[in-house]
Amino acid sequence: MRWKRTIQLLDVHAEGEIGRVAIGGVPKIPGDTIAAQLHWLNTDPKGDELRRFLCLEPRGAPIGSVNLLLPARHPEADAAFIILQPDQAHASSGSNSICVTTALLESGIVEMKEPETIVTLETAAGLVKATATCRDGRCEKVRLTMVPSFVHELDVAIDTPHWGKIKADICYGGIFYALVDVGQIGLTIEKANAAGLVQAGMILKELINRDIKVVHPEIPAISGVAYVMFRDTEADGTVRTCTTMWPGRADRSPCGTGNSANLATLYARGKAKVGDTFTSKSIIGSEFEVGLQAVTEVAGRPAVIPTITGRGFTFGLTQVALDPFDPHPNGFALTDVWGPSAGEI
Repeated sequence: MRWKRTIQLLDVHAEGEIGRVAIGGVPKIPGDTIAAQLHWLNTDPKGDELRRFLCLEPRGAPIGSVNLLLPARHPEADAAFIILQPDQAHASSGSNSICVTTALLESGIVEMKEPETIVTLETAAGLVKATATCRDGRCEKVRLTMVPSFVHELDVAIDTPHWGKIKADICYGGIFYALVDVGQIGLTIEKANAAGLVQAGMILKELINRDIKVVHPEIPAISGVAYVMFRDTEADGTVRTCTTMWPGRADRSPCGTGNSANLATLYARGKAKVGDTFTSKSIIGSEFEVGLQAVTEVAGRPAVIPTITGRGFTFGLTQVALDPFDPHPNGFALTDVWGPSAGEI
């Protein structure tokens, strides 16, 4: 077979959320920093071509992400990565950081040391410290020390045609989120409501990005609200979350960057302090442990250093290839699987 391009993917999921890791065949990505490489992927036609090749049909699917392993630029980092999803390349992700750590250790790219291995990951949002508990050649769980997370604005009023005026917290946890108490849209976070939650999230994301412009004060390549995360709190204090992702799906994990952003709101409202931990559950019931490790500042704003702990599991090894005669090198999406937004792809 004479393929035009091949990329090797280690298939991993973190608490149900798929985060395939490109461990071989990743082309050179231009840029002197990971943030510059993120910008290139999101603005250059060749970057768009690579993302579509990996994330759209017939080689990709609407569920999950593909993580591009890149050479680290920071002297303290063991590896760098950028997250590719159907809409664009993203700067940071907790579930994908767990997937990447698991892939690096279980594939032998980074030497596994038992009972604990520390892996420093470089992202466009900054360094993420991953402390992996290891036994019998397996990565059992990963504790992430995330990038500083902060509130952009609390209780932003949004006029909607479906639910009247609702409130959202606009916060940063590695990417920007709109955090919405789920009761405002008349739903609960459970499997049976996944389609309704996703539809609401897509509507709200469009409304919010139309009216609210957000840019990271120190990393201009990170801008715009990437996701709407619905949240609720159970009687025992467990946080229930559903992050909605373009073109219309629910994050299967509790969402690491979303919980980091939410932790910033809890701290800002006096509901969390250094040393606190709590459990966050996803729409499928999988769990992350969320902790507030420290407080700091970002460009003069109060910020928190969150920790996210969860598990990653490998489930396959895939080689994705492009036949030079394939009539669909840039992929495609149809509304039967991808929803109404497929018309925009």
